[in-house]
Amino acid sequence: MNEDWTIEENDVIIDDYFMMLQKELRGIKYNKSEHRRKLLLLLKRNDSSIERKHRNITSVLLTLNQPYIKGYKRSDHFQKLLAERVIERFNYNLQWLEPIFEEFVESVPNLQLLTDYSKTTEDPPKAITESNEEIKFTTIKTNYLEREQNNTILGQRGEEFALNYEKWRLKALGKDNLAEKIEWISKNQGDGAGFDILSKNENGTDRYIEVKTTKLAKETPIFITQRELTFSDKHEKNFHLYRVFDFAGDPRIFLKEGGFASYCKLLPQNYKGFF
Repeated sequence: MNEDWTIEENDVIIDDYFMMLQKELRGIKYNKSEHRRKLLLLLKRNDSSIERKHRNITSVLLTLNQPYIKGYKRSDHFQKLLAERVIERFNYNLQWLEPIFEEFVESVPNLQLLTDYSKTTEDPPKAITESNEEIKFTTIKTNYLEREQNNTILGQRGEEFALNYEKWRLKALGKDNLAEKIEWISKNQGDGAGFDILSKNENGTDRYIEVKTTKLAKETPIFITQRELTFSDKHEKNFHLYRVFDFAGDPRIFLKEGGFASYCKLLPQNYKGFF
């Protein structure tokens, strides 16, 4: 069956996706294979078609700045009809989804202290080859991904994770003296510096680190202030993003060097209007 998905088919799989998502966000175990078997009977589609649709739904939710199922990685594009149905079903189910998303935003896992960070680093996510940002105006009013990132306690614990990683990195290079010079700027001086941690490169020069933390997967977008963006451009040769992800499960980290504009597609979120 290769025809385009109907509205009814899209609604069935979207609602089932939301049922799995609410369990995942609350830490309730569920069986994806069981959900897939039920969908196979209802939709008369094959496994690959259903898997692809799940990934497309993830892509829509990422574009809409909403939580998603980590196990279904984003795809590079999706149909406009699917986006419209996700928005419609999201709002239809909002009464029971909203408290779950609020709980997700507010929950903060404990920090896991490690002595060896060699297995916590991963490669950055692959670049999106096709833009999905044509969905610019929706009736979904809350940016839950940004609210999660702005959770102060989560941010502090993610920064502490990155700080411990950075000390381990320098000591692993035999630079114990440099590891002792690391400063937690955002904790000691506040959030206005444009970066969170002042570390050292192997040659002893300053290394400016901005930490962004999420409980979701590494594909989750980050939200950048104008101060952070300006600072990253000005100090691009020594500026690093430390992206801490999957903080609620098995915390890991990937690193990006340079100003944000060199590796991120930057989209304006807010404007300030002067009269």
